[in-house]
Amino acid sequence: MVRKYRPELQGLRAVAALLVVVYHIWLGRVSGGVDVFFLISGFLITGQLVRAVERSGRIEFRPFWGRMIKRLFPAALTVLVGVMVASVLLLPQNRWFQTIREIVASALYLENWQLAADSVDYLAQTNAASPVQHFWSLSIQGQFYVVWPLLVLLVIGVARFTKNRFRLTLLGTLFVVFTVSLVFSIISTADNQPFAYFNSLTRVWEFALGGLLALGIDHINLPKFGRVLLGWFGITALVACGLVLQVGSVFPGYMALWPTVAALLVIVAGASGTRWGVDWILSARPLEYLGNLSYALYLWHWPVLVFYQLARGRPEGVGLAGGAFIIGVSVVLSMLTHHLVENPLRRSAVGTKTPWAGYRFGLVLLIPVIAAAGTWQYTATQQANAFDGVMDDPNHPGALSRTPDFTYWGEDEVVPAPPFINLEDDFVKVNQEHCSTSPLHEELRICHNIVDESAERHIVVVGDSHSEQWVTAMYLMAEERGWQVTSMYKGGCPFSVVSETFPDDESCVQWNAAAAQTTIEMQPDLVFTTASREVRIGLTEHTPQGYLEQWRKLDEAGIPVVAIRDNPRYDYKPSECIQEAGPTAPECSVPRAELLAETPPYELLPDVPPNVSFVDFSDYICTEDLCPPVIGNVLVYLDENHITASYVASMAPMLEEAILDVTQW
Repeated sequence: MVRKYRPELQGLRAVAALLVVVYHIWLGRVSGGVDVFFLISGFLITGQLVRAVERSGRIEFRPFWGRMIKRLFPAALTVLVGVMVASVLLLPQNRWFQTIREIVASALYLENWQLAADSVDYLAQTNAASPVQHFWSLSIQGQFYVVWPLLVLLVIGVARFTKNRFRLTLLGTLFVVFTVSLVFSIISTADNQPFAYFNSLTRVWEFALGGLLALGIDHINLPKFGRVLLGWFGITALVACGLVLQVGSVFPGYMALWPTVAALLVIVAGASGTRWGVDWILSARPLEYLGNLSYALYLWHWPVLVFYQLARGRPEGVGLAGGAFIIGVSVVLSMLTHHLVENPLRRSAVGTKTPWAGYRFGLVLLIPVIAAAGTWQYTATQQANAFDGVMDDPNHPGALSRTPDFTYWGEDEVVPAPPFINLEDDFVKVNQEHCSTSPLHEELRICHNIVDESAERHIVVVGDSHSEQWVTAMYLMAEERGWQVTSMYKGGCPFSVVSETFPDDESCVQWNAAAAQTTIEMQPDLVFTTASREVRIGLTEHTPQGYLEQWRKLDEAGIPVVAIRDNPRYDYKPSECIQEAGPTAPECSVPRAELLAETPPYELLPDVPPNVSFVDFSDYICTEDLCPPVIGNVLVYLDENHITASYVASMAPMLEEAILDVTQW
């Protein structure tokens, strides 16, 4: 007998939601609960579509999507409005633009692709988790609700054309979709796990698995003992998944079979007909009710956690009492959303009176959210555009305040520059118009300040972002003297013969080989790059042998090198620290002696090529005793390791003097 309602599914939803919440709040890990939601969605929607086709021979697309809009939009958009209000009040301004982008992406069910794009943007990889980051999974589900009926429609056409049974054709189609997507997921996860994690195509197999289960579950007839055993095994495996696996770093490849198959076993076990079965617990009224709240609970728990951490100044760890408070607030908000927003609208006639009423209802809800985000974006942009930079500003001398005989003649009370709202974009503030892609490597972008072969001097800046950050000062220097500056940059890939940041990154090795060959062919007057790396607490700074080998290649080509000592890296963002604690807060600075040895590591190497000269700007980035977040009323750091373009610009005169000194130009 086919069961139309499976109360244990609501209990399974509740368990999945609780796992997500508990793991996020107390363990700081991913649980696999989201994968259960994907499987359940595939199971329910496929079953619903199959029944519709077998009943009428077709799919009613307008009412199907209209019902989805009416079910999903109200709670989701309510949360997004709440997040916007809380963000304006509590979120550091340097995170506003990121949050606005993600709110719009979430409202349009594209958040997973926004995060996927950020995962391959080197500078965006250090973004703090936004209050709506968890909408990535809802975005994938929303895309599934659009695509899945179209897939079933295609199957209907194929079945009629080939004169095969619809169910059999759908079964074969879903098996192919499952296999292709799983293989793609495994390959993508191995190649680029952060991007694969948010890629919709790497998750399709989880929905397809649910669909296959929907087609076959009514043909499974297990004895009572088998159902009891299967149910308990599945729920135990599901709860243990996040404890055993590092889900956030190995999913969604084949490892994601663990939670999805565990949930599948629970669904297959179904109603055991005994109080010893796990379904007796999953079907209990409290879990069933929590299952009804699971959507709203998932929506609310993450922003509540993020804003609690901001308000308490605890980016990591909330404690037992704090976690209980977060869950309590999330449950209360979920109940209010469920009973005051979801249920009244779901039971009302709103969006059902005409064929397109559901879509008009969705637009009525969506447009104000997009408009509010657009207004916030406009206001924030106007505020950001008011900043003209720190050059020739006596209130913001920056690194000039570290020069001998400096006298400050600005105002007494000055807000540090750049404004926090500008901070996200304060990296390499130059207009690189003259750029092209090298035929030697698809990621090798070659950019020039001017294209002038008659320029008196030609400097090439090459390496990772810690080399690229100096381009701001280089352009200022070159503009004064009519020099040509060429930059070649790849995030996380310093100028070496090996991949220093990610040992198995063959793309970095190839990029460096292409960059070296291109540089040698250019025959510049000077190459500028970094001299060391990993300047962290514990005096871990070193100069890799791969750097030396690259410098030797340039030495053989007769090209001089100026290598600059790397700047310190932190395990927190100094700029965000001072937003919370103030510019002079001692906890936002680090003793210089804990980061920088008195003797740079490259001076201890016996085999440095003769073409290399070294520059050390540590005295401009740190004082005699501390490495502070603000110097000369200018923010030194963009994030935890990159220098702001504003502060780099303030070092342009010193960089020019250093280069002239070592080159004798």
